[in-house]
This record gives sequence, C-alpha cells and structure tokens, in this order.
Amino acid sequence: MAALVVLAVIFVLTILGNYVDFVQRFPPAEQNYQEGTKNPPSWDHFFGSDNLGRDTWARVLEGTWISLRVGLGVAVAILIIGVLVGGAAALVGGLGDSILMRITDLTYAFPDLLFIILLRAVLYGRDIPGGDISLIIFAIASVGWTTIARLVRGQMLSLSQRDYVVAAKTLGATRSRVVFVHMLPNTLGPVIVAITFAIPLAIFAEAVLAFIGFGVEPPHASLGVLVADGYRQIIETKWMLIFPATAIALLMLCFTFLGDGLRDALDPRGH
Repeated sequence: MAALVVLAVIFVLTILGNYVDFVQRFPPAEQNYQEGTKNPPSWDHFFGSDNLGRDTWARVLEGTWISLRVGLGVAVAILIIGVLVGGAAALVGGLGDSILMRITDLTYAFPDLLFIILLRAVLYGRDIPGGDISLIIFAIASVGWTTIARLVRGQMLSLSQRDYVVAAKTLGATRSRVVFVHMLPNTLGPVIVAITFAIPLAIFAEAVLAFIGFGVEPPHASLGVLVADGYRQIIETKWMLIFPATAIALLMLCFTFLGDGLRDALDPRGH
C-alpha cells in the first residue's frame, strides 16, 4: 500500500509537471546562462541545474513521465501478445502448440538486452507513429512477452481438467469458447502479477537504452540520459546523477513492492 501511495504521488507529479507550468517551473530544454550553470539544489532549482543551465527538476519530471509511459506501454503490449500466443497454443494443441512454444523458447533464450539494442538500432531513425517512445516500447515488448505466453499456456493446461471446464465441454461449448471464456479469466491473477513485475524491467531497459545512446532524441530527457549526463559531471555536480538515479530506483522498487502485494492478495494459498 505504501508503494501504491508513492506511485500515485509520482503519477500526479509527473502529469502535472508535464502539463502545468506552475509545477514544472522551467521548460526542461531551456538553457539559462544568465543564472549560471551547475547551480546546486535551491528554492529556485529544487534539484539544481546542469552544465547547460537546464533545470534538473523539470528534466527529472519529463524523464519520469517517459519511463512511466514506456513501462505501461510495454505492459499492455506484452499482455496482448502473451495472451494471444499462450491462448492460441492452448487452443490448437498438438503440433501448433509445439511450434508456438518452440518459437517462444527461442525468443526467451536470446539475450534480452542484446536483442533490444539490435532491434532499436535497426529501427533507429524510422518514421513510426508515436516516435521514439513507440519504437522503444516495440523493441522491449518484442522479447518481453515470452514469460506471459508460457504462464498463460501453463495455467490453461492446469485448468483443462477442472470440473467447470469439463462441464462446459459436455454442454457443447466450442474449444475457443472454453479457452477464452471459461479458462482465460481464471488465469488473470498470476498474469496481473507477472505484468506488474514486468513494468520495472521495462523501465530499467529503457534507462539502459538511453544511457548508451539509443533512447529518445534530444532535447527530450529520459532518466537514462540524465544518468549518463550526471555520470560525466559526477565530480562537479553530483546532484545531476543522484536525482535521476533515485527516480529510477524509486519507480522500480514501488512496482516491485506492488507486485509482491498483488501476488499475496491474488494467491490466498501462499499465505
């Protein structure tokens, strides 16, 4: 519950910070040389300013909003792909099930981060609706769906002999109706937990991509870009590294704790 409260505060701050000037205070990309650069945290600049005079508070808010959109976008994408693949495998069975699961295993076996970097590099500079954020979501979701697919298939196989499934088959329900109407809703508990744990992994993957130069294009600032900038200036301006790194850690911890809470709530047998 504490993680949920902190996440709610972060959501409100980031949304207001990106759409309300009073909260953001300064445009994230605005360079202010009149006040000087590398200002330490103060009332005027809550998180200080960077080596170009840009307000770190505004840039952390923008980066957090980008991370949240990527994390939630990846969660929706892998949920759709994973449910479709896992449900299709349980639906067709036999050879079709084996083919889909071997494809899933091949995707799962390939190093995630390497595949994301390669795919992002191939798609870099392409004109795709949604811009860089859509590309990043697509790249991360391309390898992130495998866990959900295997989980959905495994849950459906374990439910296939339950009484209500046997009764539905006896009453003449088609196989697709049994899978998607009777079995799929009963797999959503573990799937929701897995999706919640996938969000911090997506946030971290986006930060890594941005750190090595495959993130959103300037002047937009993701948290990974801010960490990279702060690392280069760590001797003189430690706050440039501390605040975005703390934002990444806080997001990942909150979603991880939220996943633990949902797992306990949705799985009474675990108590």
